[in-house]
Amino acid sequence: MYCVEVRDRIMIAHSLPDPFFGPAQGLHGATYVVDVAFYRETLTSKNVVVDIGAALDVLGATLKPLAYQNLDALPVFAGQLTTTEFLARHVFDALAAAARAGALGEDGRGLSKIRVTLHETDLARASYEASPT
Repeated sequence: MYCVEVRDRIMIAHSLPDPFFGPAQGLHGATYVVDVAFYRETLTSKNVVVDIGAALDVLGATLKPLAYQNLDALPVFAGQLTTTEFLARHVFDALAAAARAGALGEDGRGLSKIRVTLHETDLARASYEASPT
């Protein structure tokens, strides 16, 4: 299987108000490095998985509404624990919808899988991957 990966980063603030999260219960910041891998079984007629420029644009547009925001204050996350795993799925869902809508061009409609990884630190990361269809 072929794969193309792109990367961006995002700075957010949030809290995880549950005793399970210990000191992360309080408001704190996070800077995530966001890696996205696009997979396809065969290359397109242009011998690519997906246009890298389009992938970078779509990832940037997906992250922009979250950048420098307190996630606790965003209605889309009301009542949610915005863990790294949860946010990886949120980013995946937006990218998969963009691929289905043609934001990645026709190449994006033939993807087999998308994997989104949020690196919380150099020691910890979380991912979500699935078919975009």
